[in-house]
Amino acid sequence: MRRTILRLLVALMMVAGLVPTATSALAAVPNMWGFAYVDVAMGPPPPAHQGLWTAGSVSSAPAGPTGLVEVRFPNTPLLDGVAHVTAVTPIPAWCQVHSWTFVAPDLRVLVQCYRFSGTPVFVPFTIAYEQSSGLLPPPRALGYVYYDGSSVVSSYNSNAGLNSVAPGPPGVWTVTLPGLPSTPTGNLQVTAVDSVKPARCKVGNWAPTAAGQVVEVRCYDATTNPVKTGWTLSYTREQAIIGGANPPKHFAYTMDESPTTAGPYPPSPAWSYNNAGGLNTVQDALPYRAVTFPTVGQLPDDVQVTAFGPGHQYCHLGGLWTVSSSNAYVDKVVCFSGTAFTKQRTFVTYASTT
Repeated sequence: MRRTILRLLVALMMVAGLVPTATSALAAVPNMWGFAYVDVAMGPPPPAHQGLWTAGSVSSAPAGPTGLVEVRFPNTPLLDGVAHVTAVTPIPAWCQVHSWTFVAPDLRVLVQCYRFSGTPVFVPFTIAYEQSSGLLPPPRALGYVYYDGSSVVSSYNSNAGLNSVAPGPPGVWTVTLPGLPSTPTGNLQVTAVDSVKPARCKVGNWAPTAAGQVVEVRCYDATTNPVKTGWTLSYTREQAIIGGANPPKHFAYTMDESPTTAGPYPPSPAWSYNNAGGLNTVQDALPYRAVTFPTVGQLPDDVQVTAFGPGHQYCHLGGLWTVSSSNAYVDKVVCFSGTAFTKQRTFVTYASTT
């Protein structure tokens, strides 16, 4: 019933010109999107780091307990989309999606952040939301899943495949995105979704088959124990995390496949892409890792980070990225094992609306 009502609302907004209508099967990726860097609990995010598919401004406000923040995307219905968040802090902490809902006419996303061990805390974070429909011509590809801990709530596949989730041992799930590239190519982002308890999630393994993309999601509690929780997963190939190609006019992604290499080194083009043709590189900036996305740096922009590996380690942004001379410098990617700095493979994605 909720989805039926929301679809009716979207239909009405289309009539009003608030939601773009597809002119062909390939014309609706994405339908809606938004992002923001939320550096204060109350007030609008910096204009340099927020973007929206329609007119309006993203806003944030405290939503109750410590660390719980409401982010509003104006004139944005909730319809089969996904949200991702990344903490922006040098301390051992993370942010997760608490919940999201439609409060007419806005999308209302609640974000909760925690220190390692589970103490609620407010830290700055980035957030990105998108909702897509339609198809994409290869090699471009996009897929996402929102799993609430028991079932798939929201799903999209740019090849019209039916995404599926298979639970494994506690805190482990296997996601299949059929019809998407059958090799490890592209970028992945994963975010925990839990309104009750601390939870953080990551990519545990990435093993595509002839059937398509196959991704293992692993989630942990406030310390190091596997935990059953909800999560969102997005897969992109030659697409931005917010779904589109124009906008965003500039985007890039990479995986730090060799975090013990001092660098700078260029990761494999299989999982490192720059839509302006630049060569992405990764290097040490101890205790951080630094990613350079050349020629795509434009404001306003967004960055998301996800850890990759079978253990309980977690990664985020240790500080805000910078843009200079059309280059984006994500020079504070930080990973922790408990409360200690560590090196970990990471997926990093960058998108600009200009």
